[in-house]
Amino acid sequence: MLPLLGLMLALTGCASTPVGKTETSHASQILKERHLQKLATIQNFSLRGRIGVQTNNKGFSGSLQWQHNHTDDDINLYSPLGSQVANIKKTPDRVTLKDSSGKYFSAVDIETLTQETLGWKLPLTGLSDWSVGRPTQSTIQNSIWNEQGLLTTLDQDGWKIEYDNYTQQGAYMLPGKIFLKSDKLNLKLLVEKWDNLEH
Repeated sequence: MLPLLGLMLALTGCASTPVGKTETSHASQILKERHLQKLATIQNFSLRGRIGVQTNNKGFSGSLQWQHNHTDDDINLYSPLGSQVANIKKTPDRVTLKDSSGKYFSAVDIETLTQETLGWKLPLTGLSDWSVGRPTQSTIQNSIWNEQGLLTTLDQDGWKIEYDNYTQQGAYMLPGKIFLKSDKLNLKLLVEKWDNLEH
């Protein structure tokens, strides 16, 4: 009788373990969905921060100012001493880069333009989504979300992206540190200030 009772208790303990995990997973899933619904309303933003880039044969570190809306981007890159390295503009009609000497360059997209002029590729096509902590509309290879429903790791479009240092910015929880890694490039974005978060 006692062995049977012990077996029943053991089985009960085993059966009850996944229930707690399911409840936790369900709660975090709800938080994730609410978080993504809020992020989906962000159409425009401005950020100021620091950027570090490392490729096989080229590197860059400095600061940036970025103004983004649903059609246009305006990015200023600065050296560690504060001098302007480049101004990058994207509109529906054209993509241009002005270098420190005032010379203009253009290309079919910003990825190609920055590769040709700066020696490294700025992944702007996905960066406006990734920088606020949300995937793009393309296929997700893998993603990890924490118990608060916030994205911590994302594999998408050939990039592995890691997030840290989330802070409350008005109605949104936004990352302060974004690390992007591809086969050829490592990029670190440290956001010092979010602004102009608009629908």
